Amino acid sequence: MISKTLSLSLAGAAALLLSASPAVAQHGGDHGTMTQRADSAAAKAGIAEGTVKNGVRTVEMQVTEDGFVPSKIKAQKGEKLRLVITRKTDRTCAKEIVIQDAGVNQPLPLDKAVTVEVTPKKSGELKYACGMGHITGVVFIP
Repeated sequence: MISKTLSLSLAGAAALLLSASPAVAQHGGDHGTMTQRADSAAAKAGIAEGTVKNGVRTVEMQVTEDGFVPSKIKAQKGEKLRLVITRKTDRTCAKEIVIQDAGVNQPLPLDKAVTVEVTPKKSGELKYACGMGHITGVVFIP
């Protein structure tokens, strides 16, 4: 009877570990190693394009336990990109957004929308991350 209970408890613990949030999986308990789950909500969502009005592309983003959502954005070279970011959780190290190539380092207070604007000057990828560089995303510029 005890061994059956122990087996069920171990199976339950394994199920909990497998269903851990992607942010926990990203950190792996050690900020030095990060693996991103391919089945995260952001990966399922594809590449966000936002809306364009008066030559400005606006993308609404959130910081959740899954990280930056969306984590993939498409923009155009020379077009102003406005990211409106709301951090929805304290269970994250993404308490700021850093876009190193654009000189952005903006705090993200809890439950407050913060606007960050950049204008991509060249084709390629513009990467963004938390202050530690562990939770990341990318803007694709064709």
